[in-house]
Amino acid sequence: MNRDVVFPAGRQALYERNRYSPAVRANGFLFVSGQVGSREDGSPEPELDAQVRRAFDNLNAVLDAAGCSFDDVVDVTVFIVDPEKNFEKAWAIVPEYWGEAPHPTLTGIGVTWLYGFQFEIKVIAKLPAQVGG
Repeated sequence: MNRDVVFPAGRQALYERNRYSPAVRANGFLFVSGQVGSREDGSPEPELDAQVRRAFDNLNAVLDAAGCSFDDVVDVTVFIVDPEKNFEKAWAIVPEYWGEAPHPTLTGIGVTWLYGFQFEIKVIAKLPAQVGG
């Protein structure tokens, strides 16, 4: 099977080094790998709020490369290290990116380790009809 992989501009080497695809189009949907608050070189933003913003910026770059926006997202999964401490801080930033209701479905998962990050977001989006899939 040939995967219809979507790469955002400027980050293909990072995905190739880590051996995964940022997103794959299939059956009218876009399945986006977890996006973290990584800089261009893959290193984490040091502060949680900067990580959350960068994770959404990285996510939006993948969506844009596929011809989508966050408005096309139907399902969201977030992973947060130490959610008792970090959830409210991270969630205070989400409205800047999430938009108006109705919102996508959400699953939030507390974890103990995210490869040096504190927040990760992965989504499934419905591809606009003209994009295909």
